[in-house]
Amino acid sequence: MNTLPIIVGGTVAIDNVITPQAEARDLLGGSASYAALAASYFSRPVFLVGIIGHDFPAPHLAMLESRGISLDGIERSQGESFTWTGEYHANMNDRTTHLVGLNVLQDWKVSVPASIADCPIVVLANMSPDNQSQMLHSCTATQRFVIADTMDLWINIANAQLQEVLKQLDLFVINDSEAREFTGTANLILAGRRLLEKGPRYVIIKLGEFGAMLFSGDHATWQASESTFFRASAFPLTEVIDPTGAGDTFLGALAGYLASLGKTDFSFADIRQAVVKGSVLASFTCEQFSTRRLEALTPTEISEREALFRSLTDW
Repeated sequence: MNTLPIIVGGTVAIDNVITPQAEARDLLGGSASYAALAASYFSRPVFLVGIIGHDFPAPHLAMLESRGISLDGIERSQGESFTWTGEYHANMNDRTTHLVGLNVLQDWKVSVPASIADCPIVVLANMSPDNQSQMLHSCTATQRFVIADTMDLWINIANAQLQEVLKQLDLFVINDSEAREFTGTANLILAGRRLLEKGPRYVIIKLGEFGAMLFSGDHATWQASESTFFRASAFPLTEVIDPTGAGDTFLGALAGYLASLGKTDFSFADIRQAVVKGSVLASFTCEQFSTRRLEALTPTEISEREALFRSLTDW
């Protein structure tokens, strides 16, 4: 089966991460970096769209290219790169952001080169809804499947623009706290229904260390069934080194798996399987700082963990 090319747009960043055990600086970060790297394990080519500054470390770019990720969509600026500095606390779920340097993102307008604009699998990783709309409007494939992620910042300061993006999506991915905030309910089942009402054909609510929930179907008459709802666990880890980028890895892996199917019209069973792939890849990300674990990952390790994951959750 022929795999389909993927285009992934979002942030490409320099991260500085502090945990209770260690600290690391000048790491590869950004939503699109993680998503593109994860997607590359299932389908190639992967085209990365983003912007970097003059100070962006060349080894990070070389690593991405070594994984079959094209940088033709990366804009290079004379400004400073987007940077994030954050600290995780004892339970590794709570974190404090110490510094966000928007820098080149401040006035970025996404422009997708014509040579890569016809990719049929489009991933709008976490970035402003305006940037997501710009990218989507630049993509030209007539038969395509569009996936997007978001965060609480955009729910708070760009809600109207985000609502417009949702109308154009096939699959929307959001975490549990953001889903509650965006839909105005503490009940995540009701939140899933309300998100379907906003336009996407499929909705995934990420639950962090507790897995993910997949929704589909007519929001007005929605009931849980084997064709409208799936609840996946997360792979159990005895130690989390750095959870940064796990959600973006989840996004990229599920997109890469879908692209590997060689089509753009996916069944609920296809999306369900993609959720499992995303959960497995995300677990690896947490085992080392930044993308280091993903960079060294082998197909055998992925298949072995997936087999174990299946045995742990089968009943």
